[in-house]
Amino acid sequence: MTNTKTMLAMLALGAAVTFAGPAFAEKMKATLDGKSEVPPNTSAGKGTADIDYNPGSKKLTWKLTYSGLSGPATAAHFHGPAEAGKNAGVAVAIPNANSSPAEGSATLTDAQAADLMAGKYYVNVHTAANPAGEIRGQVTK
Repeated sequence: MTNTKTMLAMLALGAAVTFAGPAFAEKMKATLDGKSEVPPNTSAGKGTADIDYNPGSKKLTWKLTYSGLSGPATAAHFHGPAEAGKNAGVAVAIPNANSSPAEGSATLTDAQAADLMAGKYYVNVHTAANPAGEIRGQVTK
């Protein structure tokens, strides 16, 4: 009888742990090009940012891939808060973006997390020829 109670207790604990697991990451993406810049440009550059955001830990993780820029990337950032067609300051730097792919993560503040979830962040890749940004894409779910 004791073995049955122990087994039931273990099953109940296993189920509790399974259902109380960590919050799922939000999958997001940005598709970058020159026509999304403000003002638009004629760059042949293209890129994508595959983004995961964990609301529980506020951890933002990304993989930025790009090609066809006018020259080497000099910087890349998440900018916000701004909707498409508007510019904003740097919210989160993307280190080591001078080569593709660039991968990294950052922990957001409450305000940054709210702006990200509201669709008010964009990813921008800068070059010497386009110091304000050569390709840009709004972050979407």
